[in-house]
Amino acid sequence: MRVRVLLFGVLKDILQRSEDSLDLSSGATVSDLLNHYRELAPEKAKFFHSLALAVNQQYAAPGDRLREGDEVALLPPVSGGAETVVRKESYQCQIVRERIQAQRIVEGIKQGEDGAVVVFEGIVRNHTRNRRTLFLDYEAYEPMALNQMNSLAEKVLANYKVREVAIIHRLGRLEIGETSVLIVVASAHRGAAFDACRFAIDTLKRTVPIWKKEHFTDGVVWADGEPFPEELRTSAEPNIGEAK
Repeated sequence: MRVRVLLFGVLKDILQRSEDSLDLSSGATVSDLLNHYRELAPEKAKFFHSLALAVNQQYAAPGDRLREGDEVALLPPVSGGAETVVRKESYQCQIVRERIQAQRIVEGIKQGEDGAVVVFEGIVRNHTRNRRTLFLDYEAYEPMALNQMNSLAEKVLANYKVREVAIIHRLGRLEIGETSVLIVVASAHRGAAFDACRFAIDTLKRTVPIWKKEHFTDGVVWADGEPFPEELRTSAEPNIGEAK
């Protein structure tokens, strides 16, 4: 059977491609596919333990069986065409490539019943670990990223006493001082709004497949992402010897 494989972030540099068409035997699992790529880069074998995998835009376990025509994405730990927008009555999620107009978005969310609006705005800073930053590039597995953002917004509304939540992430090249991610939470009370906003940004950074490439004055690197939750990680040991 043949499956389509998508590679993101630093994996594109390691394997020198962003997409593959891979032939596998009938009954092959996600783990079998992962072992194929481990064998292509044995010196990076330990890195593959930190990956998450998705099949048809849903997180998958190593033992899940693959089928003809499946789309499999190999996702390193995460750092978010035309604007993609999903807006429902109580939340809006967007993936954009133009500048995020934070003040306009906040003003559009405020309602008379709100006692608090809490805003998190992620900003591109001019340094990382004592290296001067020139600019950043963000990329995403866009269909899955938007699905995960929608799911996250629904969890915020289900678990916190808030009226509305907005999650907007920008892709492409961002200059120093520009907004990469905006989260806005409106509620009758400040405690719920603060808690919900913190939960939203912390969860987004760990589960939404968006990656950041940092361009410094002395080089370029993919940013080390926050680890996926344990239940999403590829924790199975590889079937090949690891480089020491």
